[in-house]
Amino acid sequence: MTGRTDRPADYLVERDMKPIKWLCLGLIIAAAPSQAQNVFPAEQVEQGRYLARAGDCVACHTAPGGKEFAGGLGIDTPIGRIYSTNISPDPKNGIGAYSFADFDKALRQGIAKDGHALYPAMPYPSYTMVSDADAKALYAYFMSGVEAVDAPNRSSDIPWPLSMRWPLRIWGRLYGQTQPFQAVSAHDAAWNRGAYLVEGLGHCGSCHTPRGIGFQEKAMRPGDGGDYLAGARIDGWFAKSLRGEQASGLGAWTEADIVQFLKTGRTSRSAVFASMAEVVGHSTQYLSEEDLSSIARFLKSLPPSDGTTPVVTAPGTAFEALRDGDYHQPGAASYVEFCAACHRLDGNGAAKIYPALAGNSVVGSNDPTSLIRIVLAGGRMPSTAAEPRGLAMPALNRLTDQDVAEILSFVRSAWGNRAPAVTADQIAKVRDTLEHR
Repeated sequence: MTGRTDRPADYLVERDMKPIKWLCLGLIIAAAPSQAQNVFPAEQVEQGRYLARAGDCVACHTAPGGKEFAGGLGIDTPIGRIYSTNISPDPKNGIGAYSFADFDKALRQGIAKDGHALYPAMPYPSYTMVSDADAKALYAYFMSGVEAVDAPNRSSDIPWPLSMRWPLRIWGRLYGQTQPFQAVSAHDAAWNRGAYLVEGLGHCGSCHTPRGIGFQEKAMRPGDGGDYLAGARIDGWFAKSLRGEQASGLGAWTEADIVQFLKTGRTSRSAVFASMAEVVGHSTQYLSEEDLSSIARFLKSLPPSDGTTPVVTAPGTAFEALRDGDYHQPGAASYVEFCAACHRLDGNGAAKIYPALAGNSVVGSNDPTSLIRIVLAGGRMPSTAAEPRGLAMPALNRLTDQDVAEILSFVRSAWGNRAPAVTADQIAKVRDTLEHR
């Protein structure tokens, strides 16, 4: 005989199943630590979701047509193009294998799990100001509230030796060591909440603060001086001043205007454009009224920067001249032909539909880059829950450089606007940038 057959059948089953039982138990034990790490309170995950929207993480870490947080978005830098990374909880290509300490080091110090320095396109100097509790909520969300995507990361297009990462550590030591957010006792809780969001997760200075010789933000908070949020060129646009300049900043805006702008992408006299449309679409429209009001409170407290800025004066006679058919001023006739149907002869547009040009802070800026680009390339408002109509400005790139220069010079000097004239050379430079993108 080859084996005993006088045992009960259940004994044979029990004996044969023992190896399988031990195997299953081993797998459960091996899996238990990673599963435990990914169990978070639902409230913490939802808080992290809200904070990720406040930081607009999806904008950079999602490629056009790609899955959320899978990375792959091309970002142009002065030394070449880099690509955003996969921050989904995929353990191979994403951050699924990150502990909280790993996540926190990447978020607030710009150092990845394997030790390489992140490019400062990741605004970790701003995220340094994020609180410990909020960093943990973000970790909870990305670990258990985001779909894992098995999408490989893409190497940068930066040529060697500029692609070496070690200089980034020096950059981080020089410019990335900002202090955690500290409440200012002279201001109330709403102001401090607004400051925390603007300086930290909102990283508004990444676009709206001018850069220094090392491409660092010249100021990270109001106490650093008048450069903070004073306006800057970025990605072929001019991100306007968010300070108190009357003609080119937020001096003529009310707190209610700012809240409405961030919630809907428009006000009765202005409209969002360029990458700010994505900020509203992906981020600020989802913020609470309380947080938006706090942001507005903080921004309205910033005085004008040190530079001189033209001030909007009395309306002047432009409307009367256009109404009466007086087109002697260069650009006036072209304005009537191409612009007046929407923006009207008085430059006041139509509330929440066509932005006003009279007293518009983009029109009044000393730097006309954004204004030129809107005319040449057009633009579209975001479709938001509060304002679903995504109205568009058509591109007028068929006009000559001289035509555009005359129209914009007319607009910047009419209806009380007092900004410098625009030259055909300025138009040509922006046009050339657009054609080579």
